[in-house]
Amino acid sequence: MLNIIVFILILIVDQVSKGIIFSNFYLGQSVPVIPNIFHLTLVYNTGIAFGLFKNQTLLFSAVSFFVIALIILSILDQRKRKDVSHLEIFALYLILSGAIGNLVDRFRLGFVVDFLDFRVWPVFNVADSAITIGVILILIRCIRSFYK
Repeated sequence: MLNIIVFILILIVDQVSKGIIFSNFYLGQSVPVIPNIFHLTLVYNTGIAFGLFKNQTLLFSAVSFFVIALIILSILDQRKRKDVSHLEIFALYLILSGAIGNLVDRFRLGFVVDFLDFRVWPVFNVADSAITIGVILILIRCIRSFYK
C-alpha cells in the first residue's frame, strides 16, 4: 500500500511542479534559488536523459510504453514471490512513476518539461529523480546479492 501511495504522490508532485514552471516561466528562463548552485530553469527535452537523441518523441514514447508494461509485469510477478525484497518492489514503483510522469509530458506537450538546475548537471525533473533513485536502489540490491 505504501508503494502505491508513493507512486501516486510522485506522479502528482511531478505533474504539478512541471505545470507550475511551464505556466509561469518562458523557455530558457532561469531563476536562482541558491545563486550559482541551484536554479529553476525551464527546458524542453525532446530527447532522453541529459537531452540525448533529441526530437525522437515518438520513438521514446513507444519505448516508454514497453518499459512501463515490463515494470508492471515485474511488479505483479515479484509480489507473488517470497524471495523478493520490499526494496526491489519499491524501486520498481519509483521507476514506474517517473516513466509515466515523463510519458504524460510527451503525449500532452510533445516534450518533457525539465526545470531542476544544479548548474553542474543537466536540467532534470521530479520524474527523472524518481527513476534515478529507483535504478540506484536496484543496483545496490544487485551488488549486495552479488557479494553474499
